[in-house]
Amino acid sequence: MKNMSLHAVSPIDGRYKNKTEVLSNYFSEYALIRYRVKVEIEYLKALHAEGIPQLRHLTKSDIQSLQFIFSTFNETEGEKIKKTEAVTNHDVKAVEYYIKEKITNLGLSSIAEFVHFGLTSQDINNTAFPLMLRDAMIDILIPELNKIVDILENKAETWKDIPMLARTHGQPASPTTLGKEIYVFVERIRNQLELLDGIPVMAKFGGATGNFNAHLVCYPEINWPDFGNRFVEKYLGLVRAQCTTQIEHYDNLAAIFHTWERISNILIDFSRDIWTYISMDYFKQKTLENEVGSSAMPHKVNPIDFENAEGNLGMANAVFGHLASKLPISRLQRDLTDSTVLRNLGVPFAHLMISFSSIQKGIGKLVLNEAKVIEDLDNNWAVVAEAIQNVLRTIGYPKPYEALKALTRGKGQIDKKLIQDFIDGLKIDETVKKRLKAITPFNYTGYSFSKK
Repeated sequence: MKNMSLHAVSPIDGRYKNKTEVLSNYFSEYALIRYRVKVEIEYLKALHAEGIPQLRHLTKSDIQSLQFIFSTFNETEGEKIKKTEAVTNHDVKAVEYYIKEKITNLGLSSIAEFVHFGLTSQDINNTAFPLMLRDAMIDILIPELNKIVDILENKAETWKDIPMLARTHGQPASPTTLGKEIYVFVERIRNQLELLDGIPVMAKFGGATGNFNAHLVCYPEINWPDFGNRFVEKYLGLVRAQCTTQIEHYDNLAAIFHTWERISNILIDFSRDIWTYISMDYFKQKTLENEVGSSAMPHKVNPIDFENAEGNLGMANAVFGHLASKLPISRLQRDLTDSTVLRNLGVPFAHLMISFSSIQKGIGKLVLNEAKVIEDLDNNWAVVAEAIQNVLRTIGYPKPYEALKALTRGKGQIDKKLIQDFIDGLKIDETVKKRLKAITPFNYTGYSFSKK
């Protein structure tokens, strides 16, 4: 028997399977079939609750039996549907036939033809896929991301009093604190999660072209748009798009993808920053005795976790971008291009899961090299020039910026002695000189940000 991980075409199901397989409950072929069964069963229950004459005779026990079809659904049942699909060449019709057979076996053949009544495949797909995405985000993706946020927040708190040389344009700049620089990413991610939470997960439910045509002609006394709203919101916990073609317009889905894309970009930014700090020797990395950093250079401890994260975040964004730009576009009332593309819904999230794991692992290996951080500050006393010239502005000193520019810009290393000699030479009050001399690269860090 083949080792499927070794023979998988995609590393998602191969090399990184242990990091992504938790998503198979939400984004696999089996998961899609299971969610379709859920929608069909919930629809039957809703039709009964609506008082459709042919379903009024159903007892509480009958409804429980319908629910049992879904609650006991497993991979064996999924295989039965796939075998039917091989004959019908239609995935949703295979689900319909499966449920009709189960209902008949339960002695409820009289309601069999109300399975999938008045619906088109997209009434099932455009409720099943949003359900899959919503559940995966709530159960797995957002909690995993929040683990990273919590870790970063704790690091920000731990390092809130560590002064650090900032670099803008790659050049020494006004000092900051390491904790604040980490907290930047905490705030950015939380802002995006808040935006994500505000995007309704939409579903389409309205028949062949979105107008409840078949429903209305069969039961004109029922307000079917109201029914659709109640069904989608009460039974499925989604929000029904009111005016659609055969398919959901995917605009909100695109907004969700774009938000996750921004989250990925934030994590890419973080991974690159930490990679750079490691290259600057601000961080060492914990080592394991039997690990190898390079096949040729025995001394190396490479920042591979952050490189792996960056690569997988890029892969996620490539797919998020395509999903977001392609899905909202469909010819006239519907073409089939969305179907094959939407089946890749789990792909970008799998790459996210790989990156989440790598980031957590990478952060766990970081060891702050505070001596190097302090050394860089001590070698860059020029950064207090900003502070000095601004204090001088407040006392009316003539052209303080130009004076500090002449002292520091483009010069060699500016040390403490040079700065203090400059201050001593200023024709200002001694109390101001004392104040200026108290400013160092180690305390000129502004506010620190950490846990509120």
